[in-house]
Amino acid sequence: MKTEETTLDRIRTRPRFKMFTHLTKEEYAENLKKYLIEHKDEFSGNINKEVATIWVETEYDNYWKPRLSLRVEMEDDDIAIRGVFGPSSAVWTFFMFLYFSFSILWMTFFTMYYVEKQIKSAEYPWALSASFVMLFFILLTYLAARFGQHKGKEEMLQLRRFAEESTLQFEKKII
Repeated sequence: MKTEETTLDRIRTRPRFKMFTHLTKEEYAENLKKYLIEHKDEFSGNINKEVATIWVETEYDNYWKPRLSLRVEMEDDDIAIRGVFGPSSAVWTFFMFLYFSFSILWMTFFTMYYVEKQIKSAEYPWALSASFVMLFFILLTYLAARFGQHKGKEEMLQLRRFAEESTLQFEKKII
């Protein structure tokens, strides 16, 4: 098994990695299911031959709880397993909504300020201040996401271990 990870992958909002294996998609899915059953007290998840979503079993279930999405794809003669860490899809959608909303508002307020300066008007003296507030909210959203990553770091490491061990354990039996 070979693993690829870049510096950019570590600073993303949703960190990712890629592993290669000689198992088929069906074998990999079956191996994941077996590994998940063997470690059912530690992990839970949904698995099919294309995509698997895994999370760590804990006594609490807050919205910072990370999930590992494993997507199985063909690359050349090998199977590439792409792993993406992130929150639940509801939390991810909410954060993307915030980024989108604040960005649109920033562009609107900055455009209002710019047009006002071009036509030498004084109708929107608050537009520049409002654009800076939107930039602050974008930064605040990013910091909240990083805080969530920091809070779920241990679980992300457990999920990474799950991805590596579940692949290595069964690949060694074949070789």
